[in-house]
Amino acid sequence: MTTDLKTAQEMMAAAVAARAAEDPEIVSVKRLLKLLDKTAKSNRTYGSTNPVAQKFTQQLFEELTRHLAVHSRLAFLVQRSELLCKDSVVYQAEKEGGSESIAFKLYADGIRELVLHQGLTQEDLSFFLVSLWSDVDTNEDDDDIVTRLWSRNLSTITLVTAEELSKFSAGNDGFIRIDGSMSSSDSTLRELLDRERERKKRGGTGTDSEGGGSGNAKSRFQSGLAGYEVTEEELAVLAQEIEAERKQDNLMYILDMLTAILASEKSSVLLTKLFSLWSNVVESLLREGKWTVLENVLSLLHETDAVRPDLGEEHKQQLASLLNGLGRVERVKMIEVYLNRNPNADVKGLSTILSLMKTDAVSSLCSLLANVTSPVHQAIVSEALAVLAKDHPDPLLRGLSDRRPGYVRNLLSILIKWNNLKFAEPVEKLIRYPDAQVRREVIRALGLFRPNGNGTKLLSLSTDEDEGVRFAALKLLMSGQYTVPFSLWSPLLSEEGLMDRPTSERRAVFHAVRATCGDEAVPYWQRLMTEWAWMNRRKKEELAVIGAETLGKLASPAAIAALSIGAQKGSAAVRQACAAALSQAQRLQRGGPSTDTGTTH
Repeated sequence: MTTDLKTAQEMMAAAVAARAAEDPEIVSVKRLLKLLDKTAKSNRTYGSTNPVAQKFTQQLFEELTRHLAVHSRLAFLVQRSELLCKDSVVYQAEKEGGSESIAFKLYADGIRELVLHQGLTQEDLSFFLVSLWSDVDTNEDDDDIVTRLWSRNLSTITLVTAEELSKFSAGNDGFIRIDGSMSSSDSTLRELLDRERERKKRGGTGTDSEGGGSGNAKSRFQSGLAGYEVTEEELAVLAQEIEAERKQDNLMYILDMLTAILASEKSSVLLTKLFSLWSNVVESLLREGKWTVLENVLSLLHETDAVRPDLGEEHKQQLASLLNGLGRVERVKMIEVYLNRNPNADVKGLSTILSLMKTDAVSSLCSLLANVTSPVHQAIVSEALAVLAKDHPDPLLRGLSDRRPGYVRNLLSILIKWNNLKFAEPVEKLIRYPDAQVRREVIRALGLFRPNGNGTKLLSLSTDEDEGVRFAALKLLMSGQYTVPFSLWSPLLSEEGLMDRPTSERRAVFHAVRATCGDEAVPYWQRLMTEWAWMNRRKKEELAVIGAETLGKLASPAAIAALSIGAQKGSAAVRQACAAALSQAQRLQRGGPSTDTGTTH
C-alpha cells in the first residue's frame, strides 16, 4: 500500500510539473509579479501621486483584473528570496536585492502566503501598494504589512502568517510545511488551515481514544494532492490561452520594463548601461520601421528630465547624445533601406520622427530624399526638409546640380515654398537642365523669385524644344511685368520655324512681344501687313492677321497708325483684320472693355 501511494505521489508530481511547464496561469502570474515589482518601486521612489507611478498602478490593475476574471485569484507562497505558485517559482529576487525584493519584504514581515481575490478594486490595490512600501522612517510600533492589511479587513486580500503556521504545526505534530506539498494543492494555504481547524472542532483530527492516536498518524501520511482530469474542452481552452500568450506584444512589454527601470533605478552603473540599451532600441525600431513605437520612446526620453531630475551630468550627456544623434548618417540610411524595401509600408509617425532630427541631419535627409523611390515617401521627407533646412539651405542648393530629375524637382518645390529672392540665381542655372519637367519648375520658381524686371532669361526658354516649357515662359512674358529689347526678339521672329508653330503659340509670341517691347515692335508688324510675299504667302498672311490683332490690343498711336496703313495696303484678309483691330483700339482708347487677358505695355 505504501509503495502504491508513493508511486501515485510521484506520478501526480510529474503531472503537476508537466502542467506547470506550459500552464498559462503561471505565465500570467509571473508577468503580474514583474509588473507589481516595478509598480511598487515607482510608488516607493516617487510617491503614489506621481504620473509615472499612477501609470504603472493603472496598468497593474488592468492586468490583475483580467487575470482574476479568468483564474478568480492570484495566490502564491512566500519564501525568503522567491515566490511560488503551484510548485513553480514565479518571482525570484535579484542577487543582493535586499529589502527592495517583494519576496524578502513579505517574508520579513511574517507573511507566508498572500492571495488576491476576484473583485479586487483599484482602491484595494492602492492600499496594498501603500502597505507594501510604507515610509520606512515611521515611528509606529505596528508598522508592518500584516497589521496594515488586517486593519482594513479586506475580503479581496487574504494572507497566512508564520505565527499561524507555527501555532498550527505545533498542535498537529508538524503537519504543515510551507515548502512542501501545500504548494501543489489547488487549495490555498488559508483554505487548508481553515478546513483543518473546522475538522479539529468536529473532532476529526483529535486523538482517537480507541485508536491510540492512529488518526494523527493516518493524516500524517496523506499526500494532500488532489487528482484531476482534463477534458477535451478544457484542453482546447488551455491551447487558446497559450496561443494568446504567444501572440502578445513582447516589444511593448520590454519597453515597459525599460521604462520602469528608467523611472526607478538608482545605480549609476545600471543607468549607464540602460541609456546604451536605449540607443540600441532606437536603432532597432528605425531598422524595422516601427515609427509610432519609436515616437513614443523618443517622447518618453524627452520627458526624462522631468521624471528623473536626479540624473547626474554623465547620464544627462548620454541622453542628449541619444536624442541629438537621431539624424546620424547611418540611422537615416536605416530609414532609407526600410522604405525602399517596403514601398507600401505604413508611414504613420515617420513625419514626427524626421521632425525630431536636428539641423545637422539636413545633408542626410537630402540623400534620403534623393534615394527613396516612392512618391509618398519623397513627399514626407520633402515636408520635413522644408521645416528643418529653412535656415540651412546650402545642401539643397548643392543638390540642384544632381542629375536625378525627380530629386531636383523635389528640391525646387521646397525652394518655391520658401519663396526667397536669394534663390533666383542658383535656380536660373537650371534653365537648360535636360529634363523638361525640371525646366517648367524653374520657370515657376523664377516667376516667384523675379516677378518683374529683365525677361531675357525667360526669352531664352521661348525656343525650348518642349512645348509646355515654351508656353510657360511666354505666359510669364505676357504678364506685362518684364521687359525685353526687340533686338533680342528678332532672331525668333525672323526664323522660318515660327510660321510652323501652332497658331496659339504664334499668337502667344506676338502678345509676349507686345507686353515686353510695346511700340518698339510696331514697324515689324506693319511690315508683315504691307509686304508682298512670293514664298509661304498663306503662312505669312496668317502672321500678318495675328500681328493686326496684336496691334489692336496695343492700341497706342503708333499701333493705330500702322493699322491704318495695313487697312489700305494689305491683302483682303489683312485689310479685314486691320479694320476689326482699329475698332478694338478705338474702344480701348475711349476706355471701353477689352477682350485681352494681358496687360498693355
